[in-house]
Amino acid sequence: MKDIKSLKVELHSAEEHLLTSLRNMRRENRVGPQEPPATGAGLTRGQRIADTVAATMGSWKFIIIQSVLLFLWIVLNITAYVKQWDPYPFILLNLALSFQAAYAAPFIMMSQNRQQDIDRQAAQNDYQINIKAELEIEALHQKIDQMREMEILNLTQAVKSLTEILHNAKIEIK
Repeated sequence: MKDIKSLKVELHSAEEHLLTSLRNMRRENRVGPQEPPATGAGLTRGQRIADTVAATMGSWKFIIIQSVLLFLWIVLNITAYVKQWDPYPFILLNLALSFQAAYAAPFIMMSQNRQQDIDRQAAQNDYQINIKAELEIEALHQKIDQMREMEILNLTQAVKSLTEILHNAKIEIK
């Protein structure tokens, strides 16, 4: 009779290979403390600049300061408190805002593309973890099924031996 420790998991060879490689990959990822990718470790100067520009332009501080400046620009040009350097259609203001948008857009796009790559890698890692979990669960199911089959076999043998004992006892009583 086999004991529980001797039970083998009967995964297909491809699943077994995949599970082994996922386990090894997970162990490699656990080695040492890891910094989050957004901390700036290993980034080029351009990537750090792009992240800084995107973080600055996406902050409430920037939005509030820019709104105050735009409001002052318009008020000072409408009220003529100071000589009107940019009268009503505010062509100079439009030019400055267009320049700002055209200049900032590539930085923001570079930062978003880098973040997209980080997100894609995280999604790939999540997918691999899900596959590993699925294979581990399948292996556990197979072990439980084997244990159940062993228990049924043991119970069947016990019933058979008890039946024989009862049968022998009946013969002796007669």
